[in-house]
Amino acid sequence: QVHMVESGGGSVQAGGSLRLSCAASGYTDSTDCMAWFRQAPGKEREGVASVYSDGRTKYSDSVKGRFTASQDNAKNTLYLHMNNLKPEDTAMYYCAAGRAGGRWCPGLWEHLFDYWGQGTQVTVST
Repeated sequence: QVHMVESGGGSVQAGGSLRLSCAASGYTDSTDCMAWFRQAPGKEREGVASVYSDGRTKYSDSVKGRFTASQDNAKNTLYLHMNNLKPEDTAMYYCAAGRAGGRWCPGLWEHLFDYWGQGTQVTVST
């Protein structure tokens, strides 16, 4: 079992920045793929960024060029650096982990991930 805890969410004005963190604990050696998802009110959950254990990343078109995902393997922590935030980035952000292999990861399909955090809220105002 892998336990995921997100932190770093908050309220920010448009154009601002935030850094989300996701600390993983437990049987982390069982996973090789991590990702960030988000869900806005009334909308389906969408993949935002994914990181494979070799460092390769994948981003959704909506955040490409503004968000950067990275991981610190020594700390079992996943980060999401968010710059130039927009009101449409307002959502609950979740981190996820799973074992997918290099063929499918980095990937933004929910079925790749077995473990999920409780989420951290990001609110961007105009």
